[in-house]
Amino acid sequence: MSKLNCKVAIVTGGSRDIGRAISVKLAAEGAHVVVNYCNNKGAGDETVAEITAAGGKAILVQADVTRQADVTKLIEASCDAFGDNIDILVNVTGGLVERKTLSEMDEEFFNYVMQLNATSTFLVTKAAVPHMQKGASIINLASQAGRDGGGPGASAYATSKGAVMTFTRGMAKELGPQGIRVNSLCPGMIATTFHDKFTKDAVRENVANSTPLRRQGDAAEVADSVAYLASDAASFITGTNIDINGGLLFS
Repeated sequence: MSKLNCKVAIVTGGSRDIGRAISVKLAAEGAHVVVNYCNNKGAGDETVAEITAAGGKAILVQADVTRQADVTKLIEASCDAFGDNIDILVNVTGGLVERKTLSEMDEEFFNYVMQLNATSTFLVTKAAVPHMQKGASIINLASQAGRDGGGPGASAYATSKGAVMTFTRGMAKELGPQGIRVNSLCPGMIATTFHDKFTKDAVRENVANSTPLRRQGDAAEVADSVAYLASDAASFITGTNIDINGGLLFS
């Protein structure tokens, strides 16, 4: 029997890159997966197709998880498809949006980045917890930027991911008495379209060569860590912000 057999998992931002790898991995471990996407339905369809082709169970749900009404819709869709219980929540939704220095940012931009990364995590967690029971697990995607302030023009992003890390610790304390564990992952340089878009090739090569392992990470390696944290094998781990960066930054 797979270690997540018949557990219900919601993955926000689950249609591509790290989110897709997580959705596929959880399904491979036996979970019934609610794959959330916001704009790219094609990517979501591909993710669900990959899961079902391998014999897994998944549904696709469109929702902008920075909006309360859409979050409610997401939770309702999960309950309609797989029952009222939610065992695993993975908050992947987020992004850098654009590199901007302090002088280039305005209030609207800063608030949007915070909403995309931190508020979304809050809204989905708040909506999912009433459907969680003892043994449930929440895994948030933070970032190495939340520890070190990020690269050039990434201060808003880094601030929002730092908020995710602190929210993780707070929820671990608050939800622990209910038997719900809350952890986050802090990826470093992972080979995704995030870095394809926001990081120059030369910088990526330099960062990779600076890690003790001398390479970038892979989305599947992040997914493996999520599957572990979601399982009973991690039953005494909560409140952690785990680095996945090839040794680039020690915390």
